[in-house]
Amino acid sequence: MFQPNFRYTNKIVRLLARIQAARELIINSPLIPAWEKQLQREALIKQTHHTTSIEGNQLTLEEVSLLVEGKDILAGEKDKKEVQNYIDVLGYIDSLEESVEIVEEILLEIHRLTVKDILSDASAGNYRKAKVVIGNPKTGEITYVPPGYGEVPLLTRSLLEWLNSEEALDLMPALQAGIAHYELARIHPFLDGNGRTARALATLILTKRGFDTKKFFALEEYYNEDRPAYYSALANADAKGGDLTEWLEYFLFGIAVEISRVENTVMKLSSDRSMKEKYGQIGLSSRQIKAVGYLKEKGQITNKEYQELCNVSQPTANRDLQDMMDKSVLKQKGKKSQQIVYVLNF
Repeated sequence: MFQPNFRYTNKIVRLLARIQAARELIINSPLIPAWEKQLQREALIKQTHHTTSIEGNQLTLEEVSLLVEGKDILAGEKDKKEVQNYIDVLGYIDSLEESVEIVEEILLEIHRLTVKDILSDASAGNYRKAKVVIGNPKTGEITYVPPGYGEVPLLTRSLLEWLNSEEALDLMPALQAGIAHYELARIHPFLDGNGRTARALATLILTKRGFDTKKFFALEEYYNEDRPAYYSALANADAKGGDLTEWLEYFLFGIAVEISRVENTVMKLSSDRSMKEKYGQIGLSSRQIKAVGYLKEKGQITNKEYQELCNVSQPTANRDLQDMMDKSVLKQKGKKSQQIVYVLNF
């Protein structure tokens, strides 16, 4: 059976404590259903965008959002398929029972959905039967040689055996997820889609083993903000003979960063009574909630200011602001330098 090699450092202990404190606040905060649903939708969009973007997918966060809404976009078919596939992966994970035993069939189904209609049927959901190498296609430099394909089934089953063992279940889910993510990426059991499958496995562990019970969380955003650091952290563990200590410090720091983002949003929604009473049943997005906070401080906002505040395009700002107008959250107040100004409608 697989045995992870790591040690508890002061940093790991501090990060686990920080993560657990934020998780407790999020779970125990009194959010209304409309806001919970909106936060879950935004997490799904972020997970899908960032995990595919890491692998080179060209779609923007806004384009992924439109695909989630069932709309078509002008983009490459492969990019659209990768995104739709990962939406299906997250739906499949969501359909599994809580505290599910993570068996081989589940892992293979995650991979099959990840690469459906991208890889051949013979490769989708099946272990590779060829040698692969990881490297820089521009320079030809080989950075990692995974285990031989003959070793893959045994190594993968050994990992899954450990994941379902009492030893693994005694660890906090965040540690289980970090260990499983690294080891599956190291084994590299498939011809393609290994990174997405490893991150999906981490998501499965976090959501089904009691950590991200509200599904507000998108760890992939942290990875995608600095891809070289992500790959470097994985490579560092390889270079140290499989010592996962520094990888887990990186992985847990990423969880702490992302869960703090969720915590800040949840605290804002839970503590601002006037916003809750006025907009509680409307279900504003996190961007729109951010804009309301800006408006409370500044008094007004323009389309351009909304774009800069929320880091979105003009069409998205138009849609968000119009949606807030339709919900009577905002109203227009004359014009300023030929530009419409929006103010709160109360």
